[in-house]
Amino acid sequence: MRSALPLLTAFALTACATLPAPIAGGNVRQDGRALLGQPTRIGALVVTPRAVVEDSRCPINARCVWAGRVVLTTQVAGPGWRETRNLTLGQPVLTHGVTLALTSVEPGKMAGAQPQPDRPTLFGFEGGR
Repeated sequence: MRSALPLLTAFALTACATLPAPIAGGNVRQDGRALLGQPTRIGALVVTPRAVVEDSRCPINARCVWAGRVVLTTQVAGPGWRETRNLTLGQPVLTHGVTLALTSVEPGKMAGAQPQPDRPTLFGFEGGR
């Protein structure tokens, strides 16, 4: 009687090789928007916002001399590679032949002593070749 073990082993190794690598942080959004720690797909890239380095935006209910900026530490993964980049709102970067940009940060900041609803920050990204 012949053993099925070599055949099962080969099948198991083949099946493992074709499965995509799991993405930390749960399900991958498909809309180019994400909360901190939540991955989202931008074309062939999977982008995960990790930490806000700077948020000096001008409040939306104030007049400012300088609009301020947002800098976001972001994990970017593509086919066969992964890196961490600091993205600045409105400033596209080129990585592995793909342009990537942090395009929105919501909600906007508010000035004054108004009570702020406890809404998580949602980051928007765009990319292309």
